[in-house]
Amino acid sequence: MRVLVDTNILISTILFPHTKVAKALLYITEHHDVVLCDRNIYELREVLNRKKPDKLPDVEVFLAELSYELIPAAYHAEKLIRDVKDQPILNAAIISNVDIILTGDKDFLCLEIEHPKCMNVADFLEHEGIEL
Repeated sequence: MRVLVDTNILISTILFPHTKVAKALLYITEHHDVVLCDRNIYELREVLNRKKPDKLPDVEVFLAELSYELIPAAYHAEKLIRDVKDQPILNAAIISNVDIILTGDKDFLCLEIEHPKCMNVADFLEHEGIEL
């Protein structure tokens, strides 16, 4: 299964490496294919540069050690999600045939689309039958 990991999941994992979010990402790396959109990586660096610049070296190590498929953001006019900054990520996930978007973003989680499924960490773990 191909799981696109949203920016908020990446940030949580880097800032709080012993949480359920980080453990869920580790589980995904071991059992599924991690997909990152180039826009998510840009957002990750930008947010941490503003809020926690001391963590930027950790981001680079994290990205270097994480095995993932990189997909390009897809910019086109169709609006499926409220936040315009999220649309290129959603487009990329659809075009790249991602199975699940793992996110804590309510704009993704309230979408009523069949594919890809948008799930938070708790729903994903339940879907997988995993208790952490």
